[in-house]
Amino acid sequence: MTAQKVLDRTKIAHLSGSEARALIRTGDWRETTTGMAQGWAQANLVILPHSFAEHFLNFCQLNSQACPVLDVTEVGSPEPLHIAPGADLRVDIPRYRVYKNGFFAEEVKTITSLWRPDFVSFLLGCSFTVEAALLRAGVPLRHLEAGRTVSMYRTNRACQSAGKFHGPLVVSMRPIPEALVERAISITERFPKAHGAPVHVGDPSELGISDLSRPDYGDSVPVHPGDVPVFWACGVTPQAAAEAAQIELMITHAPGHMFITDVRDEDVANG
Repeated sequence: MTAQKVLDRTKIAHLSGSEARALIRTGDWRETTTGMAQGWAQANLVILPHSFAEHFLNFCQLNSQACPVLDVTEVGSPEPLHIAPGADLRVDIPRYRVYKNGFFAEEVKTITSLWRPDFVSFLLGCSFTVEAALLRAGVPLRHLEAGRTVSMYRTNRACQSAGKFHGPLVVSMRPIPEALVERAISITERFPKAHGAPVHVGDPSELGISDLSRPDYGDSVPVHPGDVPVFWACGVTPQAAAEAAQIELMITHAPGHMFITDVRDEDVANG
């Protein structure tokens, strides 16, 4: 199967988590996982040396809305036993980012050659998980309509620090028709393991965001007349913290290129 044969996002929306990972593992899908395998929980990935794992876990627990922990692997193991047994975190994500001493070094398709026996992997909840629930409730998602990834922004809100880990809250933004904002809030607040309710609705300047058309991560998403920008805590937050901590070597998913689990979205509802 070639990537050209599966570029129709209507088709990839109906894949299971394992089917989506198989497509990614063979190299037949390197695009974002936005709208992919709808109904299956997606996860952010952060891989660190074991020596930093305890403080990073503390950081996640202190900032649980941005960093809800779904799974933590055994030292040296690339298999997330709780949310996708049999998966391989070295090859089951479309694109990875590699950071060295806090600086972005490269983006790669697999990390098998970079794997170390002291690595610990953290899988954190992602707001992509609730998108199927929003769509089922009739809430339009402008980034899917435009074939784009959500817009993500660094904010003026600081996370609680843990050891060397500190940094700003990062948020994702979805324009929601004003009449449907309350519906979107009530749906997403049921999913604390996927960032829960929005952290802000309305004026982006209150978050220190000066221009919605220039996101720090992801794509610019059209805001239609009558839409209100709604902001959710984002799993890129721990990437920003690990960058600030200047970890010798850190590997994450590329923004928008998530790990797709074997857990149904409703199974992570209400924690």
